Amino acid sequence: MDIRPHLLVIDDDHEIRDLLTRFMEKNGFRITAVRDAREARRAWTRGAFQLVILDLMLPGESGLDLARWLRDQEDVPIVMLSAMGEDTDRIIGLELGADDYIAKPFNPRELLARIRAIMRRANDTQETAGTNDRTARPLRFAGWTLEPARRRLVNPDGVEVPLTGGEYDLLFALLERANRVLTRDMLLDLLRGRQAGPFDRAIDVAVSRLRRKLDDQGRGAQLIKTVRGGGYVLAATVERA
Repeated sequence: MDIRPHLLVIDDDHEIRDLLTRFMEKNGFRITAVRDAREARRAWTRGAFQLVILDLMLPGESGLDLARWLRDQEDVPIVMLSAMGEDTDRIIGLELGADDYIAKPFNPRELLARIRAIMRRANDTQETAGTNDRTARPLRFAGWTLEPARRRLVNPDGVEVPLTGGEYDLLFALLERANRVLTRDMLLDLLRGRQAGPFDRAIDVAVSRLRRKLDDQGRGAQLIKTVRGGGYVLAATVERA
């Protein structure tokens, strides 16, 4: 039985598919590479994948539409590939819940580092779920409850609010450092292990998406507050159950 992590690569450029297949297999991954959404759906039904590498610009059905479909199937981590000029599509992709993105042309080693960081966070969460220590205990704030052991968010009415992997990681980072200002660079380093570029809106998009889940939107946002010129702060008392 092959126990290597299984990645699904979706890109219509055969050179990129071949490059990623060779490089990732050399670095300990098992790869299924397809060229479009139709092939991706077929592959999805035949295998279990730990992560998806998805090009935004696919022939036929777009990468954004396929990302929506994938999100409906399972909370699998998604790394999106985008051309340098596709800022709008990149932001939409993050809003759909992509865990990371990388611009083309890219260094395969950087992509490998991003993938390992995402999978390391996922493994850390699984290990935490199997322990009874302090970090696995529920976090309660403003009537909400985050359950690290189950990666589950429950609203004040007791109803579960679904979170993507990226949304969960962001909320957990904010709760662990409640009432402290976290800059975008600090959050990116905590979540992805990299520094923000001057036009990097990944954190802003992720915060906006999380605010919608928490019913904490607009200028009247009370839970996740924007600090002008600084970053964000989760302004609430957090208690461990």
